[in-house]
Amino acid sequence: MTHECSLLLPRVCAALADPRQHSSDDTCLEKLLDWFHLLTEFDPGVELLQDNPCLTEFIISVLALPEPSPSILSFTLQLAGILASSENRFQCLQQEQLLVRLFGSDGPLNSALWRDASVRSGWVNGVHSMMQHQAALQLLCSGGGMDVIFTLQGDPSLFVASAASQLLVDMLMLSVETEVTNPLSTKDCDWPACAQMIIKHIEDSLQSRSAARIEQSFKLLTSLFGSCRATWTEALWLGVAKQVESFLTEETVQAQCVLAKLLLEMAWSPVFYDTEGSFWMLVTSALAHLTPVQAGPLAVGLLKLCKCPEDVRIQALTVLLQPMDCILRATSQPLEYAGLLDESVSDPITVEGLLSSKSSCVSLLNQTLAHLEELLSWSPFPVDLPNTPLLRSLITILQFCNGFLSPASPLGSTLSRILIDSFRVQRSALAVVAALSNQKVCDTLIGSLFDVLLAYLESPNTSPTVLKKTFQATSKWLVHMQELSCPNNLWQKTEKILEDVFLVLQKRLCSPCWEIRDSSLEFLTDLIKCLRDQDEFKQSLLSSEVLKLTENLLEDPESYVRASAVTAVGHLAFITCFAPESPAIGDEYNKENIVAKLQEILSTDSEGFPRRAVINIFTQWVRQGCTGQLEETGQFVSQVIQTAEHDLDWEVRFGCLELVQDFCNQIFCQHLSPKCSPLSSPDTSSIHENELLQILCQAKLFSFLFRSLCDCDKILGQRACDILLGLSSYFYPFGTPRDLGKSVDLPAEHSIAWLQRTLRQGSLAQNFLTDGANGVDFEDPESMMLALGTVDLIELHDELNKSSDHVEQSPQSLLQDILATVGTTEENESDCY
Repeated sequence: MTHECSLLLPRVCAALADPRQHSSDDTCLEKLLDWFHLLTEFDPGVELLQDNPCLTEFIISVLALPEPSPSILSFTLQLAGILASSENRFQCLQQEQLLVRLFGSDGPLNSALWRDASVRSGWVNGVHSMMQHQAALQLLCSGGGMDVIFTLQGDPSLFVASAASQLLVDMLMLSVETEVTNPLSTKDCDWPACAQMIIKHIEDSLQSRSAARIEQSFKLLTSLFGSCRATWTEALWLGVAKQVESFLTEETVQAQCVLAKLLLEMAWSPVFYDTEGSFWMLVTSALAHLTPVQAGPLAVGLLKLCKCPEDVRIQALTVLLQPMDCILRATSQPLEYAGLLDESVSDPITVEGLLSSKSSCVSLLNQTLAHLEELLSWSPFPVDLPNTPLLRSLITILQFCNGFLSPASPLGSTLSRILIDSFRVQRSALAVVAALSNQKVCDTLIGSLFDVLLAYLESPNTSPTVLKKTFQATSKWLVHMQELSCPNNLWQKTEKILEDVFLVLQKRLCSPCWEIRDSSLEFLTDLIKCLRDQDEFKQSLLSSEVLKLTENLLEDPESYVRASAVTAVGHLAFITCFAPESPAIGDEYNKENIVAKLQEILSTDSEGFPRRAVINIFTQWVRQGCTGQLEETGQFVSQVIQTAEHDLDWEVRFGCLELVQDFCNQIFCQHLSPKCSPLSSPDTSSIHENELLQILCQAKLFSFLFRSLCDCDKILGQRACDILLGLSSYFYPFGTPRDLGKSVDLPAEHSIAWLQRTLRQGSLAQNFLTDGANGVDFEDPESMMLALGTVDLIELHDELNKSSDHVEQSPQSLLQDILATVGTTEENESDCY
């Protein structure tokens, strides 16, 4: 602790313990507690209390108050717990009987203040901090504290209840791991005293008829098995396993939901997944007895587990696919095609009953579809799914939802009424369809899939959110078809699909709904990114009206749409302008016209989104070498800088820095090899350096970079400094003498010295640099070479990367903030942070 902090701490403690103090800044108190946490971790000795007696005096003063404020009492409880985390300091506080008075029965437990949740929370957190040694365990066990924690498990405050449950877990682990030397059994005498109390509480709760107590014990066990992988957890489990298993056949719905989470947490523990027999039998019993809604999360969690036994994996997959199988069988003619499953785990009538009710049907299908999407996105892919029948069932669901399917079976008729226009199910089903695009399915089914997708794209009843999902699924499957070695008839169908897609896209780009215009442009951009090298795609695109409509949307009244149009036009340019053999499609689509239109948006658009999109597109063009030779690219970059450097949107300015970085990378890629070649002469290297500096200066890079160092948005200064450091290390390789600290005589050196001093002022120097820069010529290669070797960029880099927290959140500043905010009976009008 610094000398300044030692002087301030007594004043803070005195102010906080002042009887007139009824309010405080909770943010300051929380940060002060964090500070003490760090302090006690680095200094576990008793010297902290001996050197700062004001801490003990503060606790005594608060205890002496007839009615301290809840926030101060909560702070005191937590502070005492932090200080008592060391056994030495614990004993020191115990000598004064402070811990008993705070955490024992004579403390806040029996006062009116206990009704305040912040006091109960402070008590639990204080005890939790203290639980680092045996002495703290003994204090709680002998002083009646365990019963308090058991009660707080059911506290009306969820924060307090959760903290109490986690405290019991940590106390159980501390008790066993510090007192037990031999392997444990289920006999009570083998467990330490504290552990016995907690285990008995768990057993009594499980045997009670209280759903709340049963659920609390399940949550406690779930947390224990999730955080502790020690072998003794198996001994604890064997003592409660039969009681837990009995809940599978009871109607305690809450307990069954939490039971599924408990079993899943156990399955992921090596203590249980390496065992054979009873545990996995219980898991299979749970999969059979729980409802599909309850068993779904357990099933998908088991399927992600690599070491799950094969028979359990098959059963879990069956549980997951059963609703999809039921839908498929409800709509198929006898013997037309098989369902997804050979047999069911649970009674199909249960699933049919859930699917026959509107509320449960939508809920079950959404959960099932979400689990399937999660499983398909899991890497490595954990299980083989029946992809073709699964896709067929998804197509069936989508047909139900848009009214294209009216089967004769009773369940099918019910489903058609329930699912019509259910956009929640539509979105979920389309997400799984998109995820399935990476899997192999029967070729004959792909045509049916696109029929459904095109129907959704064409339908005026498709909501904007569902349409967006349809676009995403269509894009993924079009890309998938291009990647496959498809038979000729499927290639012909692909061309027809693309024609149909662009016809629909033309209509959607003219939609009165801006969300639809926006998602249509995003869809177009996705297609161009993936398919721009495919002849069939380019032919379909260029023969449609999509190019003209996209260009028109650059003037859309909605800024989001204008931004998406900029992105789409920028990617279209890869086909119309930058391809080796660009098609002849009219002068309006040539490079000069497109650049001019985007430049105009960058300089005139009133919203930030389109301007950011322009900078992003320009950066991609530079990155992919589409803007010509170096000199031509330099001119292009210069024009962009002159427009963007004064933009009020910091993201536009930051994007311009990214553009500069990519331009520099492109230059160095072309010139670095001869510079590094052992055959290159010094004269050759200097020619290259002069050439590079000339290009960089003509592009007005240095002016932009040095001014960005002083940008009021610090992230821009950091990025500009990184770029300048890269340039400096290129022109002054490691070991090259620099002019840092050199006395200056020449006019150019005087101006660079001024620049060095000015840059140290940070954002305060913005006006200086803008108003003339005191003779610094940012376009003179010699001056800029001198600047790169003279300005201490490393020092600037360190200053820019230094967080403001080093001032505002220092212990001394924190104590001063507390002194400024405590001692007032009125609520503070301003937050010190």
